[in-house]
Amino acid sequence: MKRLLTLSLVVSAAILAGCAAPPQQPVQLAPSTVTAKTVRIGVAMAALPKVDTHLPGADCLLCYAAAAMMNHSLTKHVVTLPPEGLPTIKAEIAQAITSKGGTAVVIPEDIKVDDLPKFSAQGSNLAGKDYTTLRQKYQVDKLVVISVSTLGAERLYSSYIPTSDPKGVFRGVGYMVDLTSNAYDWYLPVDVLKSSEGPWDEAPKFPGITNAYFQALDAGKESLLTPFK
Repeated sequence: MKRLLTLSLVVSAAILAGCAAPPQQPVQLAPSTVTAKTVRIGVAMAALPKVDTHLPGADCLLCYAAAAMMNHSLTKHVVTLPPEGLPTIKAEIAQAITSKGGTAVVIPEDIKVDDLPKFSAQGSNLAGKDYTTLRQKYQVDKLVVISVSTLGAERLYSSYIPTSDPKGVFRGVGYMVDLTSNAYDWYLPVDVLKSSEGPWDEAPKFPGITNAYFQALDAGKESLLTPFK
């Protein structure tokens, strides 16, 4: 009986591991992709996240409560910081495409990726969501999406014990989807952490972490813009 239970657990784990989709690998943007005048490229963004303090590793409720209390003053300041310059990235990418001879249009509203249906086919460099439904809606052939997941400060924890000083953080991804094939023409994960150049714990303005945040923000934005320049 015990052997059967063990075998069942092993098989279940193998099935779950087999079902887990491998992470999408980066796809380099070919210069010719953005220079074709007959191809209309839409440029969109997902809604920006709240600028906040993030405490990975403080996983249990009591651990997180203790970590949040320890960083209360820092968080009170971080949430006041703006996503400076980030909302204009759509227009900057569209302008960069246009300057290379391509045709780009800015999609004014936020893209709700989670609301899109799953794509029926699976394969290398195919998007998991079905973006082809957006071709007629926006009258574009390809769609650039900028999706930022994390902004602010990050401090690592092991339960309720800090294992790092806070750092400025920017995480997100940029990608271009061909709305005919649902394949990625470009895919770039961005993960930027910046340490404070001086003492970080200078309340209430925390200049070290503030500067680190804006450095991470600038670096993350530049990473997403560079392929189009």
